[in-house]
Amino acid sequence: MLSRIAGAVVPVFCRLNVTTDAGAAPGAGSIIIANHTSLSDPVAVLAALRRLGTEPVVLAAAGLWRVPVLGRVLTREGHIPVHRHDPRAAQALQSARAALAAGRSVLLYPEGGLPHRRGAPPRPFHPGVFRLARSSGAQVVPLGQAGARALASGGSVEQVARVLTAPLRRPRLYVHVGAPLRLDGEQEQTRALSLARGALTRAWLTAAGRLGTPTLPGAS
Repeated sequence: MLSRIAGAVVPVFCRLNVTTDAGAAPGAGSIIIANHTSLSDPVAVLAALRRLGTEPVVLAAAGLWRVPVLGRVLTREGHIPVHRHDPRAAQALQSARAALAAGRSVLLYPEGGLPHRRGAPPRPFHPGVFRLARSSGAQVVPLGQAGARALASGGSVEQVARVLTAPLRRPRLYVHVGAPLRLDGEQEQTRALSLARGALTRAWLTAAGRLGTPTLPGAS
């Protein structure tokens, strides 16, 4: 349902453009990693993935499950809460492996938070994506997005203003899906995470370049 809602709502609020590397559309049972720039990212990413024929299970901050109605919807649809800095954090990876084994794709944000500065490249990854890829054998698909900050960013008042005026402004959003890669057991964790981060950075730079968004020095 969330993917369907995102697919219907996003075109009202913005102009979404989706591109892929040749043959890079996520296959069933893929681990999809996306860069994080604002609270509106997940909606844009879900809409883009639905356009590509994928409706993933999402790993998201556990606090969302405390939101009335939303928490019940997330649970009913099989999305996975991530309890950071909590003994229950390991349960998220177990649930993600089960979803992959059942043929579902899994969407996660390996940075674990928003960037400190606008236009900054993806932050260093948490090791969970490597552990999940190694234990499941699933391919990792990098998805870069740019422009979601135009939907919701800044302080509370500014975020509300951006959302309310978005249907009039209809800002452009770009999503680019890069070629999949494998993070297998032969790779050392630091090296594997560096490869994955590099792939996601390239996908993000492609999306940002098409949008015309300035990027900070060192992003390439």
